[in-house]
Amino acid sequence: MMNPRDVKTIADAKRIVEERGLRDVKVGLYDVDGIMRGKYMCKDKFFSALDSGFAFCDVVLGWDSNDQLYENVGVKYTGWHTAYPDAPVRVLPHTCRELPFEKDMLLFICEFDTPADSICPRNLLQRVLKRADRLGFESYAAFEYEFFLFNETPDSIREKGYRDLKPITPGFHGYSMLRNSVHAELYHDLLEFSRQMDFPIEGLHTETGPGVLEAALIVDNASDAADKAALFKTFTKVWAQRNNMMATFMAKWSNDYPGQSGHIHMSLKHKDGSGSVFHDPTQPHNMSRQQRHFIGGQQKLMPQLLAMMAQTVNAYSRLVPGFWAPTDATWAVENRTTALRVIPGSEKSQRVEFRLGSADANPYIALAAALGAGLWGIENEVEPEAAVQGNAYTQPHPDSLALPLSLHEAAVALRESEAAKELFGEAFVEHYAATRVWECQEYRKHVSDWELQRYFEII
Repeated sequence: MMNPRDVKTIADAKRIVEERGLRDVKVGLYDVDGIMRGKYMCKDKFFSALDSGFAFCDVVLGWDSNDQLYENVGVKYTGWHTAYPDAPVRVLPHTCRELPFEKDMLLFICEFDTPADSICPRNLLQRVLKRADRLGFESYAAFEYEFFLFNETPDSIREKGYRDLKPITPGFHGYSMLRNSVHAELYHDLLEFSRQMDFPIEGLHTETGPGVLEAALIVDNASDAADKAALFKTFTKVWAQRNNMMATFMAKWSNDYPGQSGHIHMSLKHKDGSGSVFHDPTQPHNMSRQQRHFIGGQQKLMPQLLAMMAQTVNAYSRLVPGFWAPTDATWAVENRTTALRVIPGSEKSQRVEFRLGSADANPYIALAAALGAGLWGIENEVEPEAAVQGNAYTQPHPDSLALPLSLHEAAVALRESEAAKELFGEAFVEHYAATRVWECQEYRKHVSDWELQRYFEII
């Protein structure tokens, strides 16, 4: 019997479906917000899709995470004006996975084809990876996610109005041996589930806060790493709900606790087999000239690209001093108060950790932004500002390193960025920036508890 992760070609995909005697297969693709949209497809239709693609309503690129249509924000690709036609989609055979909780069922990731590929998040990353390839580089990445687990259900959180939720464990217990021993079966189950679906976890531990965990995914080539990160987020939520829990990757679900990060570790190798692009033992901290320029590009473009890494209104509640999230486009060596952390090491381990992104970000878009900015820095030989020494929160920084303070401000900065248009294409920048403006408009319709408590009686 063929292993799902040995599937590489269309012929392989057909073979494994036949071997398993499947009458249906599950297919899915990722929208702008990083939500997997998909369906079951009968075998004959799936085989046809493998050969020549299939059609998927392009509304999934024209609505938000609440299925509300983007209107009056300048979205051109799709909308009422185009009548929401089908868009061509291709199946990616090499993404085949077995779904452990659906006997013998297989899942395949898909992506939009021309012309929707210009705004498809997965295709966005592929364009950046082609840029790296043209420069002679192979790109590698590893994602780290913090997420909270609750003893709740989709019904119970709504009945409670998202208040007084019960985390799976109480108290602040970072790296707790007590918690992971008492709940060992839960940890083992998630670790095994992650291996079965091929987004293996390198390290899993409690973070600071009730019921919060951090999972570090194993490093892989950047394309597969993003697929694995997206699948990890999707199916960790599935796993939790099937176990009568809920997982949230919100950037910040409570004012009482630190936010949830989505850190990305990145490195480059020379395609010619000559080793690490970042490692140079003759330089301080083993930092090569190209790693320095990579950081310089990330630092310079970070204020312009923030909307691609902090993608929700909620994400900006996390970017405040003292909560383990950066507040300026800073860098340093082995410093967790900065946005970019250089990790010196061997040729194998020399890398940069991009600490700005939150757990709610779309992995494809966040990695495309972080990697694209670094490649832009190498191409333009951008020198970074001086490295921070000590606590970055307590030091003044150049105005050029200041980050936008809201999603709307970040969306405007992205829309006006010539570097972003050159890196990602005008179609993507225009469409994506408009979707973030829409998100802000939806938020402004909301009356918060803070407003009620502050103004209801006294004003």
